[in-house]
Parts: sequence; C-alpha cells; structure tokens
Amino acid sequence: MTSCVSRISTLCSSSVFSLRGESSFGERQAWGSELCTPSTQFAHPTRIRSFGVESGFSSRGPVSTCAVSLTRGRHLAPSLSGRPRHICGSSDLSTGMAVEETLSDESMDMFVEVVHKLADAARVITLKYFRSKFQIIDKADLSPVTIADRSAELAMRELLAEHCPSHSIYGEEWGLTTPEEGSDFVWVLDPIDGTKSFITGKPVFGTLIALMYKGVPVLGVIDQPVLQERWLGIQGRVTTLNGVEIQTRATTSLKDSYLYTTSPHLFAGDAEEAFIRVRNEVKVPLYGCDCYAYGLLAAGHVDLVIESGLKPYDYLALVPVVEGAGGVITNWNGQKLRWLPEIGEVGIEVVAAANATVHEAALQSLAWTTS
Repeated sequence: MTSCVSRISTLCSSSVFSLRGESSFGERQAWGSELCTPSTQFAHPTRIRSFGVESGFSSRGPVSTCAVSLTRGRHLAPSLSGRPRHICGSSDLSTGMAVEETLSDESMDMFVEVVHKLADAARVITLKYFRSKFQIIDKADLSPVTIADRSAELAMRELLAEHCPSHSIYGEEWGLTTPEEGSDFVWVLDPIDGTKSFITGKPVFGTLIALMYKGVPVLGVIDQPVLQERWLGIQGRVTTLNGVEIQTRATTSLKDSYLYTTSPHLFAGDAEEAFIRVRNEVKVPLYGCDCYAYGLLAAGHVDLVIESGLKPYDYLALVPVVEGAGGVITNWNGQKLRWLPEIGEVGIEVVAAANATVHEAALQSLAWTTS
C-alpha cells in the first residue's frame, strides 16, 4: 500500500497534529466528536435519494490532506486548523480471489483511528432515534429500515469520503460505491444490525463496521451504543472490549455449551434440520441477540452462535472480533469467511464458536454438505 506519509511528507512536516496517549473510551469519544458531526456534503451523490431527512447533498472533490503514522495505542486528534485530513493511504486495483496478506502496524493504526470515528458518528445518530417515534419502512424483502439506519450510514460514508476517498464502500442501505481506479480496500457497513430489536426498544442491536483488504476482513467493530460497549477486532491482535483485552470461554463440548441464534424462525428446510440437531445437543439454547451474541461469545459469556442467511454486512465485521478473542468463525462447511464485491449480496450460513474444539463438534452436528 502506498502511504500518504511517503508521498507528501514535506506537507506533513509543516502541519500541526496533537497526539494523545491511550485513554478511556469515553474520553476518545469526546475529543473526536467534532469530526463525527455529519455535514451537508457527500462525495457520492448518485447513491442518495430522499427518504424524509435532509437532502440536497452536493458533491465535492478530494480534500488535500495527509496522514501521519501512529504508534500502537495512540490516537490522532483533530488538526488545530480544523481542516479535514486524509487518514488512509491509496491502494491498487483489487482483482481475483481473496489473498491473505498482513498490513503494517502503521496502516492498521490509521484504520483503527478511522473506524472509531465511524462508530462514534453512527452512535450519535442511533441514540438520537432509539425509543423515539419514527417512520418504519419495509424494504423489498420485508425487512424494516428506519431513518436511523439510513442517516447513520450516510454519516459514516461522509467520513470515509473525507478520510479514505480511495477506498470502496459497501453498505446495507446504500449499496456499493467504488472509485474509478478500483481499490483493494472495502469498508463494509451495517449501521443497525438488528433493526427489529432497535424499533422495539431492545438494546441488543449494534453497528457493524468491517475493513476488507483483498477480500479478507482485517478490522472489525461491533458497537452497542445504548450500553456503550465497543468490541474492536484487528488482524493479528487481541480483541478488546472498551479497550480491555478479552478471551473466549474454554468449554470443550456441545453438552456444556450455551448457544445463541437471533431466531429459530430464520432457519428453513435443511438448514432448520441442521440447526435443530445442534440445538438438541447443547446445554442451553438462547434466542434474540443479533450481532450482540457474537460480542458475548468474544467476551467469554457464551460458546456458540449459529445463524443462516447472513449477508456480507451481517458477518464480515464479526470475523476479526471473534478470531482475535480466540474463537473460530466460518461457514457451515468450515470455510473461512471471505468476500469480494463481485460476489454480491449472497446470504450464507455462519457458525462461531469459542474455540476449535466446540467449532469442530458443531460442524459435525450440523453435517452440512451444501456448497
């Protein structure tokens, strides 16, 4: 990856930046809030249509800015000039199959800075609408969507256009936006995973944010705004919950496992039969947690999450979170979860387990042979 640092180091040397050491989540949220206020401009106006909120977004060109390298555990505060800055570097055209590559710590630290800004921005909007009166719209597949979903995604897209204009964006509400030259990097956004929980006042929904690099999820966030809990998963690092490292449970058998799924009614046909086989073997089956269940698994509270029909924006952010805590997450065939934009919005079956032993036992019980 070609970094802004090497390309415009002269400009960076004359800029003034304020660095802070590792602080509490609340402090980071407070000092970063001014960069998380949605403005009235958006870099991809063709993706916008009116849905009852402020319209009239206008296009704008790239912002002339630069990035600085950050050491692990440090955060970049807004520049004193108040001008927006590109945090992310540029990338090459993404083609072919997913390739396992490791990004530098410098790059990952910059991306972590961005993902916190995105989650902060979405949090402000979802909290504004949670347990308030708003219109609920049914999409073509009869799933509900609200002004909160769409506004939160727009706020995140605006920040990405500001800080990572060379990256692609794929969101549940506004689809895929790709630079003309293409990109190895794709930000995958689900502003409110668990909209049904959100509209019924149940605080187990979450904002999901993933960064894909050449088809591999290298960064993932689960943010629960009401409970103020944020899981951060980074490729090659230990997952944290509000800055504290976490680990999955050490359960070794299905008969001792606590299982979560969003709803047993979301399984059908062979998938339903497979799920019932596992459900009948576990200690306690539980329902109704959406993405929050994966956070509970990563934090060591449950052992297994099994779901069917998940779209890319439903599961990609979960991969670094679960794996970084010591868990295993795959499809029901045991294959790693990877995704490229050309694959499209395909629903898949997902199983997440606290460890390899429980994961293998779940796969054997599922006995899933469908490719």
